[in-house]
Amino acid sequence: MSNRYVSDTQEIPKREKDKRRFPSISYQYHQGFPGLPNNQEVDIVYILNMEMIKMFHRLSCFLLSKAWILCSITIQVCSSLDSGMGCSLPSESTTGSLSRPGDIIIGGTFPIHLDRVYNTLDFSTKPPELQCQMFGVEYYQSMQAFIFAVEEINSDPELLPNVTLGFRIFDTCTTLRRAAQGALWMLSQGQEITPNYYCHQEAPLAGIIGDCGSTRSILISHILGLYRYPQISYLATNPILSERDLFPSFFRTIPSDEYQMRGLAQLVLHFGWTWVGLLANDDDYGQFGLQIVKQELMNAGVCVAFSENILTGQPDRNAPHLVQVIRESTTKVVVVIASDSDFVIVVEELFRKNVTGNIWVASEAWAASTLLSQQRFQAVLVGAVGFAIHSRQMPTFTKYLHTLMSSKYPNDSFIGEFWEQTFSCKWLSQKELIRGATTPLCTGNEKLESILPIEDQRLLYHMKNVYFKAKDGREVFFDAEGNPPAVYDIVNWRLDATGALEQFTVGSYDLNAPDGKMLKVDSDAITWANNDTQVPLSKCSPSCPPGFHKVIVPEKPQCCYVCSRCPLGQISSQTDAAECHPCSWDTWPNLQQDRCLPRPTEFLSYGDPLGYSLAAISISSTLAPLVVLRIFICNNKTPIVRANNYSLSCLLLLSLFLCFLCSLGFIGYPQPEKCLLRQVAFGMVFALCISCVLAKTITVVIAFNATKPGSRLRKWTGVKVSYNLLVFCVFIQLCVCTVWLTLSPPFHELDTDTQPGIIIANCNEGSPAAFWCMLGYLGLLATISFIVAFLARRLPDSFNEAKYITFSMLAFLSVWVSFIPAYLSARGMYTVAMEVFAILSSSWALLGCIFVPKCFIVIFRPTKNSKEQVLGRVRGKK
Repeated sequence: MSNRYVSDTQEIPKREKDKRRFPSISYQYHQGFPGLPNNQEVDIVYILNMEMIKMFHRLSCFLLSKAWILCSITIQVCSSLDSGMGCSLPSESTTGSLSRPGDIIIGGTFPIHLDRVYNTLDFSTKPPELQCQMFGVEYYQSMQAFIFAVEEINSDPELLPNVTLGFRIFDTCTTLRRAAQGALWMLSQGQEITPNYYCHQEAPLAGIIGDCGSTRSILISHILGLYRYPQISYLATNPILSERDLFPSFFRTIPSDEYQMRGLAQLVLHFGWTWVGLLANDDDYGQFGLQIVKQELMNAGVCVAFSENILTGQPDRNAPHLVQVIRESTTKVVVVIASDSDFVIVVEELFRKNVTGNIWVASEAWAASTLLSQQRFQAVLVGAVGFAIHSRQMPTFTKYLHTLMSSKYPNDSFIGEFWEQTFSCKWLSQKELIRGATTPLCTGNEKLESILPIEDQRLLYHMKNVYFKAKDGREVFFDAEGNPPAVYDIVNWRLDATGALEQFTVGSYDLNAPDGKMLKVDSDAITWANNDTQVPLSKCSPSCPPGFHKVIVPEKPQCCYVCSRCPLGQISSQTDAAECHPCSWDTWPNLQQDRCLPRPTEFLSYGDPLGYSLAAISISSTLAPLVVLRIFICNNKTPIVRANNYSLSCLLLLSLFLCFLCSLGFIGYPQPEKCLLRQVAFGMVFALCISCVLAKTITVVIAFNATKPGSRLRKWTGVKVSYNLLVFCVFIQLCVCTVWLTLSPPFHELDTDTQPGIIIANCNEGSPAAFWCMLGYLGLLATISFIVAFLARRLPDSFNEAKYITFSMLAFLSVWVSFIPAYLSARGMYTVAMEVFAILSSSWALLGCIFVPKCFIVIFRPTKNSKEQVLGRVRGKK
């Protein structure tokens, strides 16, 4: 047996540099060992130095390399012993392998079996041989695609002239143990595994195609990378495999998960799902994909109802717990990032527990799985959508598959299981061992054309800088990280015409799409669960209609919310609005609060019923004092008219005319000029009016007291006292109004706060204190007049005007005392209406109480309007 050391010593760096980096590791010189030159230095530090980039990978490579050194030294020591004792490494069976000789050998690892028999490990005895189970038809087809590619290359004289390709195939059984075993078996080139050596004069190994799983590919790549053997995986998608410093000889014909997982998140967002569950394998593939999808969904505002792991180290994959979580969750959309061989255990449990109606979003690892397409899984998986590897039919490969027969390939140890799995039959030798079984016998004459179409996958095993176009027109190349173009098919699981569960392409996800639209989905072509064509809803809370906004519930995910009506003055025009937006100052929400409408402007308008009613009353009321004045002028010589100062009576009637007239200044749109003058005009004319009443009252008192013998009031009985008093009282009000207009005059304003949804056009009084001072001064004058008139109510009948003044002042004060609370409580135009009403009421109180009795006597009782009648009443009193 000839041994050749296969470590790549040509790339060893300077030893002193590595000794400085790893002072605790010594360099060993091996002498006298067959297969190693004497005094040849075995530079294990270089191997460690190249692979120990990250802590985990550094540690794994270090332990693996040390194990290989120990195994190599042990082999050499055992072979150098002269005693008759034999020595060899504990070996494992290499069953589940298939090989064909050739000038160049290509290795291939395939999980022909998808599960294994689980044994309890007590770490006290040697673990039993690993027993594989659950034959995977789909991966057997992948293996046949590999064999078909080798045969196609060998049959083409232009590709490799005078060179025949051979292969070595190993069934990894979806385990790390078998993956490492297969890689070392291919490197050793013999039936026994000898780490770091190949021990037979056979054709060189060119590279390995495999593995399908990311975790197993990482392990194999660590081994192959030490010797720079190329490795091309057809299903490993973990993004870490793109790091060239860690995996320098790794390539793959499937895009990295970094693209797929972001695409899955975009697919969820495309259908408007905001409440989803996540299910993933607990291996590198599932956990890295779960991390990306979860982060992408959360960044987009999607809430995760649950995030659970499929425990690949357990026989039941933790399926009972997972099914319970799925059943109790309110979400109906579950993103599954797992292999079909692991997810099928969960689907079996879902089928047993009759958990249906969920929408499954599939990663590429099971989106096109034939294992899950069994008829009994229809109720569980129908309506699923997901990403599948972009592929096209190859008629020549399909014809090749149809020609497979067990008798034609006697060296294929897997074809018998493939035949049994495909046609649900048993071969004769196995039938004899199963007594009473009703399964039909396999004859070998079954036709593969009779089953459903077999989907194939093209294995590409070209190296970096390779670029060509396949027969179907696809561009095939590897980028700088060993990845192919990122293109996926979006498939929908639905029933075909025969009632079988099949995957139909309904879209694509292409990162290099010419139009820039990476995700393209024909939603109308998708059939969901229960044959529904409408996109199902998946939300933690129902959608908030326009006019409402979402309110997050404490201690719950942000997608679990309650819908709350927008605050007053705000709207939301979209469904599921996160917040409401206020309308502009001149607009207001409609009743539904989904759009803003122009605010109506409110003021005491002549067009409103209240406005034109008050205006009509004001205009007609102005005629009353003029009519009375006309009566007084026409009867100015009569005793009853001349009594109690005729000139003051005429002035009082003119002031009442102005009082009625000034009420019109409060009706109509409040222009700035109107705002500036209307309160001042009201204050001045009412001050004049009440001053006239006060002057008349004091005149009555002075006139009565002046008639007494020896009275000193005779000199005060003239009109000068009355007019001086009148001017003095009016002057005080004039001062108040002047200060008001000077310091803080009234102004026009549009009030949007007092009454929601309405712009109140009004006059801001400027200084409320000045307004109430002006009004309070009128109350003071009225109170003084009331008191003086009340004290003079018992004067002789010829001076009985004091009684009328008493009643008029009582009515005047009653109106304005009632006005204060009404004014303060009213809003908008009703505030102005209250003031107009108070002006009219108080003016009519003065006019009615003081002048109506006199007019009645003048007009209807002229016989009483004589001096004799007045003097007679006086004498009668005596």
